[in-house]
Amino acid sequence: MRRIFASLVSGLAALAATGPLAMAEPSHGISMHGQPALQADFPHFPYVNPDAPKGGRINYAVQGTFDSLNPFIVQGDASRGLFDAAFGNTVFDTLMMRSRDEAFALYPLLAEKVETDAERTFVEFTLDPRAKFSDGKPVTPEDVIFTLELLRDKARPLYQGWIRVVDRMEKVGDHGIRLTFNDKADRESPLLLGLLPILPRHATDAATFDKSTLAPPVGSGPYVVDAVQPGEYVSLKRNPDYWARDIPSKRGFDNYDEIRITYIRDENTMFESFKKGETDIQIETDTGRWTTGYDFPAVNDGRVVKDVFENGLPSGMYGFVLNTRRDVFKDRNFRAALLDLFDFEWANKNLFSGAYTRTKSYYDGSELSSSGVPASDAEKALLAQWPDAVTPEIMAGTWAPASSDGSGRDRTFLKKGLDALVAAGYKLEGRTLSDPAGKPVAFEILLNGKSGEPVATAWKRTLERIGISVTIRSVDSAQYLQRQQTYDYDTILQTYTSSLSPGAEQVGRWGSSSRDLQGTYNFAGVASPAIDSVIDAMVRARERDEFVTAVRALDRLLLSGFYVVPLYHRPEQWVARWARINHPGKTPVYGYQLPTWWRDGD
Repeated sequence: MRRIFASLVSGLAALAATGPLAMAEPSHGISMHGQPALQADFPHFPYVNPDAPKGGRINYAVQGTFDSLNPFIVQGDASRGLFDAAFGNTVFDTLMMRSRDEAFALYPLLAEKVETDAERTFVEFTLDPRAKFSDGKPVTPEDVIFTLELLRDKARPLYQGWIRVVDRMEKVGDHGIRLTFNDKADRESPLLLGLLPILPRHATDAATFDKSTLAPPVGSGPYVVDAVQPGEYVSLKRNPDYWARDIPSKRGFDNYDEIRITYIRDENTMFESFKKGETDIQIETDTGRWTTGYDFPAVNDGRVVKDVFENGLPSGMYGFVLNTRRDVFKDRNFRAALLDLFDFEWANKNLFSGAYTRTKSYYDGSELSSSGVPASDAEKALLAQWPDAVTPEIMAGTWAPASSDGSGRDRTFLKKGLDALVAAGYKLEGRTLSDPAGKPVAFEILLNGKSGEPVATAWKRTLERIGISVTIRSVDSAQYLQRQQTYDYDTILQTYTSSLSPGAEQVGRWGSSSRDLQGTYNFAGVASPAIDSVIDAMVRARERDEFVTAVRALDRLLLSGFYVVPLYHRPEQWVARWARINHPGKTPVYGYQLPTWWRDGD
């Protein structure tokens, strides 16, 4: 009996230590799967130069215009750079800092500790007592609760969705905030909340928060807004009293005394500005320009450097989004035929100097991709409830977009596409293709400026050869943004970035709940119970293999829906810089990180 009792006690102790009964303890970090890679005493992130010199100014340029300094709301076109994935979170700090050398892991920033349980039914953040806003006031638990309630009620749908999984918000002691989740939360919820900016309750007008404003905000980040010329530029200056400049998560970051972000309406004008030295960085996406456009004196004598960065990210998806809210794109068979009528081989050779690879998955180049991989038994079980949602080829991993001989006159390529349309009930009469109801098929491609015109024109030329009427309309950034946010388009060119840890943001891209909300990223108008279910399985996955299974299933569903005509990608990143700007030698898995760069001098 004693042995049985001892064995029972031992078993309960082991369960309490490792199982659902495990007591939560505060930690320096949190990871989506497993444990954070860095220990609590890490000195700095591995991809920074902790001794990077401080000083000088960086001059960035972006295409478009702006009329607001609030990046968290739907109204207005907010300035880049204040809270920005590329240029950094300069004005607003988040509760925790994301490492760009791990799939999804967070480390201390405003919060010095984080605590959750095995089931992730809650998260508790302990604020760093040193944390303060740019006006010197401390960051308090009351500020956190105020921010969460404000963003939940008035921010972009993305932030609202993150916060609505919280059932109860409580202050714990002098510096703690405990957030208890409802049944809508998942394993990613604690991390998403850790990425939220914290706003000062004493300096934020809740009543007018959802209205555009050019009033400089008060934040807790390393910079403050110094000067604004609406629609033209924003200038940020370093806060000399920035509270976090010496903590490990921020060493090697925020190295400029001033950041200037200039708005330029035309992409070619942006490049000319870079050539003159008026801007310091050119993030290059034009293969023709990268190949032949950098033959100017500053490149030849070394004053301008062309860098190529390798990263470990999935490809993402760049392509023509087909808005299924429009009647012309409601038929999946029609969308599938359109996908096979983009002549990539001709475009790659004639427009892009052969620099690209055709995209075959939303996660090309990673273990998350379904391309070339037959569905596992676990995937099939996950998809069993929707037997027709995935095509047989995509389920087998053998699908690829149709290819041509690259001549631009491949009759076999055109016939395959036309045969698919005829099989779906479409008819070619003379030079006009009509849908099954007898209506001529026509749609418009909406572009943000001129940069997408060559590839849009190439697709238009192919489609018109089989009787589809295509109009290309290029508009300025302000009009484009307005039409994009209200889904007022037939087709747009869009890039869907991918990470090694896709999660709740997929609801905003593909979830049924986001289809009819303005300002989401559900540009294709997707509403699919199968996709909703698989996204839910993905964000609830605890183990990596379970997670990979769900992401591959999502990939197969998206490909089988033919919501996007996949175009192309390249595995490396291209950035040109004036040699006065330098960067660390190590490139993290997420690619180059502009907030870690610095100015050496003139």
